[in-house]
Amino acid sequence: MKTNPQYSVIAGSGSYLPPRVVSNDELAAELATRDIVTSDVWIVERTGIRQRHLAERGVTTSELATEAAVRAIENAGLQAADIDLIVVATSTPDYVFPSTACLVQSRLGIKGCAAFDVQAVCSGFVYALTTADSFVRAGRARHALVIGAEVFSRILDWNDRSTCVLFGDGAGAVVLSASDTPGILAAQLHADGSQTKILCAAGNVAYGEVVGDPFLRMDGQAVFKQAVTVLERSARDVCDEAGVSLDAVDLLIPHQANVRILNFLARKLSLPAGKLVVTVDSHANTSAASVPLALDVARRDGRARPGHLVLMQGVGGGFTWGSVLARLT
Repeated sequence: MKTNPQYSVIAGSGSYLPPRVVSNDELAAELATRDIVTSDVWIVERTGIRQRHLAERGVTTSELATEAAVRAIENAGLQAADIDLIVVATSTPDYVFPSTACLVQSRLGIKGCAAFDVQAVCSGFVYALTTADSFVRAGRARHALVIGAEVFSRILDWNDRSTCVLFGDGAGAVVLSASDTPGILAAQLHADGSQTKILCAAGNVAYGEVVGDPFLRMDGQAVFKQAVTVLERSARDVCDEAGVSLDAVDLLIPHQANVRILNFLARKLSLPAGKLVVTVDSHANTSAASVPLALDVARRDGRARPGHLVLMQGVGGGFTWGSVLARLT
């Protein structure tokens, strides 16, 4: 196993969004057929969301995840056969089992490497990235594929205006590779299970029937209050762990839930707006996919460059939260 000190670096990234784009006006018109009143102005003022990508009925999380994975592997200059660990973060798996990670492994045409899912809802990618980093540091993987993927449209109550306008579908992925120089500098994960009811999808299948409420339910005000509090503390703690100041952070990539949360967080951390990556306006909230999607956008448009210090944060149901501080290569 490991003989020398080893670190992990983000060697590549990729993303995939379903081709169907639904604007606020289109969604409002569709909801109006159900006597649900909303508008582009109402949605933008409260969330910053202008559109979302929605998967067609029957499209699975593993399909979106595989598309993002292929792009990340190519971006890293690798072949699928080079991957020796797959970790998928999702709250909308294809099946109860096998894991979505195993399905992605099959779609990629590789066998043998470890593959498993992580379930931490909107914090899932940060949890998965931290898990994969531990594998690489321990010498148990050299090229880990870390994916956040969701088809949240499957679990939305389209009669609930307070939630159905907020979410979209998509997938983002990174390849985390072993390196002699540090890439992932620090990571911290947290949870508070006493807060389960403020954001949950509490239904399940038992004895061949749906038991409980199968739809996503959220106490928006409670989530907002918790999110800004824990994300600020987590950002400061992970920078302290790495021995760097917040001022040194080049890009802040929080979970893309609501533009109000993002802007409030940036102000609390005294980070200028130019350092905040925002994709919620065009992607909506894609849960575990939101951070890797935003990272890939920033890498492709040149905002995230080699040498940059990037702070990625997740917060979501559970209640879960966490941060990863990475130096890009």
